[in-house]
Order: sequence, then structure tokens, then C-alpha cells
Amino acid sequence: MNLTTTQLLIAFVPALIVGAVAYLLISSFLKNEENRRIYLAGKSLKPKTLPMRMAAYERLTLFLERMKPNSLLVRTLPGHLSKSEYENKLIATIEQEFEHNIAQQIYFTEECWNVIRAAKNTTIQKIRQVGMSEKSHTAEELRAQIINEFMDGPAPSETALSFVRREVRELL
Repeated sequence: MNLTTTQLLIAFVPALIVGAVAYLLISSFLKNEENRRIYLAGKSLKPKTLPMRMAAYERLTLFLERMKPNSLLVRTLPGHLSKSEYENKLIATIEQEFEHNIAQQIYFTEECWNVIRAAKNTTIQKIRQVGMSEKSHTAEELRAQIINEFMDGPAPSETALSFVRREVRELL
């Protein structure tokens, strides 16, 4: 019993097609099953993790509120400090509060955390720019210049707060 190549192809092509279709169906089924398990696991964990995530959002909201220039300048008075000492004190205050809340990043999306970090860095950068300006010579003048600098538009922390609020709405 000698089979020709054509006869072999006629016998194996349908088997290969059935095998490929079976593979695609099984892999699709397994992928859907894995997604279902992930969804169910997330759904069962949500009631447990939501309070912790909300607490993290509250803490970072407080950080962003405290970083607003008006709030920062009211809490951090220049006293007898020089202009550069006051500038360093403002920046150190922001950095310390950020470091205090850095562990909260595990509860945030990467995009949201990047927005928060950018707001912090932008605020510090603006304070440094005002500090390098020759318009102010004392800590009190620096304080007034910082207020003027941030009056033109929304503070970076305001933009970050909007983003955080939007993300919290998506959680609920």
C-alpha cells in the first residue's frame, strides 16, 4: 500500500486544520478563564483594599493642599531667616512632606503618581527660580514674589489635585 504525496496531503491537511482550530479555541478559552479569575480576585479584594487606597488618596490630597504656595507660605514663616535660608526651608518642607508620603505610591496608578511628583518638582523649581531673581533681597520679599509668581495661573498642585479627584471618582 503505497501512498502518494497528494494522498498524504489530503489526509493530513484536514487534521492540521482541526488541530490549529482546536489550539486557537483552547488558548482563547484559557486566556478568558485567566482574565475571569483575575477579575474575580480583584472584585473580592476591592472591599478590603478600597479603604486603604482611599486613605492614601486622602494623605496625598493633604500633601498637595499643603504644598499650595499660599498654604505653604502661611505655615512656613520667614522669621529671621535670610532669603536663601527661607528658600531652602520652603523646599525642605515640601521634600519632607513628600518623603513622609512616598509609600502611598503603591496605591496609585503610575500616571497619577507621576502627576503628583511633577507637581512637587514644578513647585520647587518655581520657588528656586524666584529665589534666583534679583527682584527680592530679603525673605519677606521672596515670600511676596513667590505669591505673585503663582497668582498668574493655577498652582501645579491644583492640577495634580484635579487628576487625583478624577482617579478617585473612577475607583468608586
